[in-house]
Amino acid sequence: MSADLVRKLEPPGRKVRIVLDTDTYNEIDDQFAVVYALLSPENVAVEALYAAPFHNELSDGPADGMEKSYRELLKIVSLLGRSDVPVLRGSESYLPAGGGNEFVESAAARDLVRRAAASDADDPLYVVAIGAITNVASALRMEPSIAERIVIVWLGGHSFAWPDTREFYLHQDIPAARTVFDSGAPVVLVPCMGVASHLQTSLSEVRDYVKDAGPIGAYLYDTYRNCAKDHFAYTRVIWDISTIAWLVNPDWAPSHLAASPRISDDARWIFDPTRHPIRYVRYLNRDAIFRDLFKKLAVYGGEGQ
Repeated sequence: MSADLVRKLEPPGRKVRIVLDTDTYNEIDDQFAVVYALLSPENVAVEALYAAPFHNELSDGPADGMEKSYRELLKIVSLLGRSDVPVLRGSESYLPAGGGNEFVESAAARDLVRRAAASDADDPLYVVAIGAITNVASALRMEPSIAERIVIVWLGGHSFAWPDTREFYLHQDIPAARTVFDSGAPVVLVPCMGVASHLQTSLSEVRDYVKDAGPIGAYLYDTYRNCAKDHFAYTRVIWDISTIAWLVNPDWAPSHLAASPRISDDARWIFDPTRHPIRYVRYLNRDAIFRDLFKKLAVYGGEGQ
């Protein structure tokens, strides 16, 4: 077990530089995560935002999903008045199956290679991924040496105790997930079902603590309000803020080291105790995380932005 790898898997305990890789148009939670990151400058310095591909009823395919996510990111940074944060297009397809050194060309992957290569191995760039992970996997295939200069924080898959890991991000992008877990790069895994699924909130809570926080608060409220026709006894999981929360305060996201998993063709975890370690987040303190997000939005709204 590499002592350097284990050291990089420890919570940073300081402000870190991040890039945020997100399929922002896919759901409503990415918007909250992007805002949370940009309103947490004491903990994270957001260097760039990358649009990730996705394909569901909201897109015609991965390329369309990526382009819609790119436009959504531009909207968010505009509402926040953050023209200083570059937004880059990501992959138009998922990483091809079959292994090898193939990658998907994109501005995001190239930018990640450049920023990572310029980072000191003792001051790694944190790559926060809240979508299909092809952009990150492509960068690792373009330049494998960047594995020594980054820490990947990924919301993907389900908990290790779950009967399968057919989660949206992972299941649509298995070759990319395998590339990341096999790369030897430090990976902090935040599972979806069983862990991030605790991060539920309601329309009334968003109305009380988000809506009045300036234009961005109103936008987040409208986004949440429009996500369902009936909000009676209804909550929505805001999955993606989990990754930012681990960086802001790891005490809210207890974790431990575990062997890097393999992934079966039918999307199940395969455990091999001889593999290199990753950090596995096992729980999230829902109340503390939302309290922090709501307080930051209140401060932002109170500044008259």
